[in-house]
This record gives sequence, C-alpha cells and structure tokens, in this order.
Amino acid sequence: MQRAPDIDPRLSTGATKLRKKRLDNLPWDHSGKHPGNAIFWKAILLMLGVAMRYIFRRKQIEKNSEYEGGRILSSMHVNGLVDPMLLTLAQDSRIISMGRHDIMTMPLVGWFARRMGSQPVIRRPEIASGVANEDYAKEINDRTLLTMTNCLASGYNALVMPEGKSHQDSRPHRFKTGPMRFAVNAAALARNRGNPLPALQPVGLHYRCHYLFRTDIFVELSDPIPVRPPNEKEIGNIISAGSWVEPPAEQVNLLRDKLFEEVSNVTPNAPSWEIYRAWHLIAHLRAQESGRHLQSFKDEVLAAREVREAIAGRQDYEAITQSAAEAAEILQSYNLDGRSINDGKVRIGKEFGKGLIGAFLMTLVSPISIPSTGLQAFFAWYFGDRTDEGIDARTTYHMLAAMFSPVIFWPPIALIASLAIAPLSLLTPAICLIIMFVFHFSNIIFLFGYDLVSDYYDSVKRTNLAKSKQGKILEKLIEQTRSNLNLL
Repeated sequence: MQRAPDIDPRLSTGATKLRKKRLDNLPWDHSGKHPGNAIFWKAILLMLGVAMRYIFRRKQIEKNSEYEGGRILSSMHVNGLVDPMLLTLAQDSRIISMGRHDIMTMPLVGWFARRMGSQPVIRRPEIASGVANEDYAKEINDRTLLTMTNCLASGYNALVMPEGKSHQDSRPHRFKTGPMRFAVNAAALARNRGNPLPALQPVGLHYRCHYLFRTDIFVELSDPIPVRPPNEKEIGNIISAGSWVEPPAEQVNLLRDKLFEEVSNVTPNAPSWEIYRAWHLIAHLRAQESGRHLQSFKDEVLAAREVREAIAGRQDYEAITQSAAEAAEILQSYNLDGRSINDGKVRIGKEFGKGLIGAFLMTLVSPISIPSTGLQAFFAWYFGDRTDEGIDARTTYHMLAAMFSPVIFWPPIALIASLAIAPLSLLTPAICLIIMFVFHFSNIIFLFGYDLVSDYYDSVKRTNLAKSKQGKILEKLIEQTRSNLNLL
C-alpha cells in the first residue's frame, strides 16, 4: 500500500480560533438519538442539491448496496467541504458527521452545521500549537466519539474523512484511527442492543479537476466492510453507561489498514497528478485503438484504473508512461485532456454554434440571474481564489454561495419583486416562491449557456494547439504512446 507523506496540515486562521463557549453548548447525545434537527435535515438536503446542481456539470453517483446496519462513509479528502457534501448526497438517510472544531462554531456555516448535528474535533496540530490544551481536547473529542458511536450503533450513517485533513496529493495520506475506534465500539454497543452491526463504507470521489468550477464528478461506492464487535463484552456495557473506552488496538489497526486499502483502490492512487493524467490519456488511446470512445467520466476513471493495474510493478513502467505523461502535460497546459485526441490527432474546428447559443442563453437570463445570484457568485470567485485554506477550499466557496442563495439572498429579493408585481396580500408568499423558482430555473439556463461557451473556448484552444509547435510535439508523443499500447 502506498501512502503520501503524513504531514500535519497548516492551520488556517479559522482553525486557530477556539470558541469554547459554543463548543460546550453544541448539541450532542449519548442515547443513540440523532443530535440534529430532523426537519432542518430536509432543508439542508435541498440546499446541498442546489449547490451540486450549480458547481458540477456532469454527475454520476452510484447507489448504495444493501446493508442493514449504520455505515461510516470514508473517502480521500482533496476538495474541502465539497467532499462531505457529496458523501451526504450519496445517502438515502440522515448522517452524523464530525469535523474541525471551528467549522462547527463559525458564523452562519456553524449555525447550519450544529443543526445538522455535526460534532467537533480538536486535532493534534491544534493541541501542539497551543490552540487547545490536551485535557479540554480530550473532553471534546471523547464526547464526539461517544455521540458518533451511539448514532452509528442505532443505524445512522456516519461521515468522516479518515486522513483528518484536506490535501492536494494524488494518493491518500495516512488514516487516523478515530473512525475505526468508534466503529469497533459501535459494534460492541449494537451487539448489546440487539441492533445490526455497523460497517465501513469506502467511497471514491472522482473529480475531473477538483478545483475547477463546473467540473465532472463520479461518486463510486465500494462494498461495505462489516465491523465485528470486540471479544471484550464489557466494552459495550461501559459505552452504554456513558463513558468512552479505547477498543482493542489490534482490531482498530487491522480495520484501518483494510479501509486504507479499499479507499486507495477507488482513488487515483498515483505517484503524481501528472502520472494520473497520463493514465487517463492512455485509457482514451486504448479505447480508440479498439474502435470505441469513452462515453462518460465514469468510463474514464475505470479505464484509467485498468491502466494502473496493468502497469503496477512492471520494470518497464517509465517506458510506457513517459511519453503519455509529457503529452498529458501539454494538454493540461491548455486546460485540455484526452478527450481532445482522436485517432492520434488533436481535434480541430471551432464550435461557433455552441458559443453563439451559449452566449444568447446567458444574455437572455442575465437580467434575472445576475441580480439574484451575481453578487454571491462574485464573492465565491473572489474569496475562493484568495483563501488561506489552500486550493482544495476553492470550490468550498462556490458551494457555500450556491447553498445559501436560496435561503438568505433570494427571499428578500423575491419579496421586493413580488411587491412590485402586486400589493402585500395573502398571495405574497406564493408569489415569492414562484419568483425564487424562476431564479433557480434562470440560473440553470445561465449555467447551460456557460457550459456551451466553455465548449467553444475549448474548441478554440484545441485548434490553436493543433496549429502550434507544441501541437506537433504532442502528436509525436501520442504516436509514441500508441506504439507502446501493445505492452499493456
């Protein structure tokens, strides 16, 4: 199993702010009842659904396999709050989650997180840097683990990012033991209560380019890993009494290694993003050699994985991938990928029709979309490109702008618009809802036009690349790569 270096995250400004009063008063529950608000959960799903519809262009989310007990959903973490958003939307039931302490206590986002029932964690770097002392961190973390344990044992799904941080590497970092510790204890508690045992649920979050707006996403769900209760039956009794106890370390470590292996399998798990892009390019070329084309991003991901498996451990690994990696980097420098290649050549032809239709649609609805959502979109772009959280937080700002537009910005704008249509009356709320739906529908049309304009600019970039010196170099590298395909 390959791991990226286990480097502690650089603390953001938010992570250095410990709001003890809010942490102490944050809702929690050790009876197995979900600490969040059930009615609010419906609202948060609607908000997240709007965000996913806006920030992604193409979406493929696999269905859960059958399993009676609660699951701990776990994935590699490269995309800030967008990762847990996707894990949440991949489920049919309420989840219990835990995350960085400042996310639970910050203005606005924290208010929503608390009503979702999210639980805070004070991480090792925050203790080491003096943000919190060890005793207080242990008190909060134990309380969180007990809440997560009881909810999981009661059949709720849990959401955790086992690396304990968001990062930018193409392979998983070392997993923390926290998820496995409360999974084992939840199994002990479920046994005591006569409930179905929990499981670990590996999830692959595949982004075409995770930090770009309107990228493609494929959410892959592997088979769940059942968690067996420990032999020490008294653990369940101690947990039932409201105290945290550490489960057997050997069982925890075995589960951690098993989860790491399964999550790694459904991630890029490449030495670098450059090599991963090369695998995708090879996957496209292999498909074309066999007389077909990869039709979806899911097809690309699975085909690239076949390439990864085919070259794993081979001595001629560099000979196979070197030309593909160089070719993929030329494409990347133009913000293009393997879809731009057909029969060894760069596809040419400027798609003026798409550009004109897209520009027309954007212009048509801009009088509605810009007043209703333009300000939020501007600030999402501005702060996303300037955050101290790193590039993995860029699309978090896009997500938050899309999430909060329907509940914070649209209602007052819709009220003003409704009063311009008709005086205040019993019909005003209905008129406001209709106007808000018009905002949403207009934004969808605007984004569709944006996608068409993006396709036009991609066609311009492809054509310019094909006519350039780099384009000639690219086609030679493609030919070299095609000649090596027989080695696979």
